[in-house]
Amino acid sequence: MMPNILQQIIVEKRMTLAAAKAHRPVIEIKRRCADLPPTHGFAEALEKPGIRIIAEAKQASPSKGRIVKTGFHVPSIVQAYEAGGAAACSILTEERFFLGSLDFLRQARQITKLPLLRKDFIFDAYQIFEARDAGADAVLLIAAMLEDAQLEDLAAQASVLGLDVLGEAHIQEEVARLAALGIRIIGVNARDLKTFRTDLSAVRTLLREVPPTSLAVAESAIFSKADMHATGATRFLIGEALMRNPSLLPELLA
Repeated sequence: MMPNILQQIIVEKRMTLAAAKAHRPVIEIKRRCADLPPTHGFAEALEKPGIRIIAEAKQASPSKGRIVKTGFHVPSIVQAYEAGGAAACSILTEERFFLGSLDFLRQARQITKLPLLRKDFIFDAYQIFEARDAGADAVLLIAAMLEDAQLEDLAAQASVLGLDVLGEAHIQEEVARLAALGIRIIGVNARDLKTFRTDLSAVRTLLREVPPTSLAVAESAIFSKADMHATGATRFLIGEALMRNPSLLPELLA
C-alpha cells in the first residue's frame, strides 16, 4: 500500500495535473519543447571530482510546514547557491504540500546556467514535457510511487527530451530496482515516506548498494559536515539546511 502522506500528495497531484492538461494540451507543450536549446548536463555536473551539492529551493514541506516565512525569492536563492559553489539546483514545483510552482523553475532558468532538477511527484509523461518546457535539465522519479514499467517509460521519455533522471530510493529493494533499470543517478533519501521523518542511520548502508556505474546521492537530513561524513557520500541534495542558512553552502563544500 502507498504510504499515507505520499498517497495524499498523489491524490492532490492527479487533480492539479488534470487541470493542467485541460488548460495546456500536451501537443502545445511538445511543440514548445521541440524549439528549446540543449539542456545543461545535470549528470555531468555530478560526475566532477570532490563534494558535489545539489542545493534546493524549498519553501515548505509536509513535516516542517513553512520553512521560509517571508522573502522566498527563487532568483536570489539560486544566485546565492551558484555563488556559493553548488553543482546544481533542485526546484520544488509541487504546489499544495511544498508550496512550489513551475514558475519557480522558469525564474531559476532565466538567471542561471547551473543544471536544474524539477523536484516533484512525477507519474505522467505530461509532467516530463512540463519540466523541459519550464527549463529543467533533470527530473525526479520516486521508486516508491512507480512500478518498473512506469519508471522505464518515464525515464525513456526524459532521455528523448535530453533530461537526466534522478531516481529516488528509500529502501534496499528500490535501490535494486533503479539499478536494474539502468537509472544512472540514484538518490537515497533519509526520509520515511510514511511519516516524513528523517533518519541518516540507514543511508550509508543503502548507498553501498548503489552500483559503481551509477552516481550515488545522499538526500535529506543533511545539516552539517558531520552529517555528510556519516553518509559516506560525496554527492548530496540539501534543502532545508540551506534554506534556513544559505551561507552554510561554502562551509559544507570546504
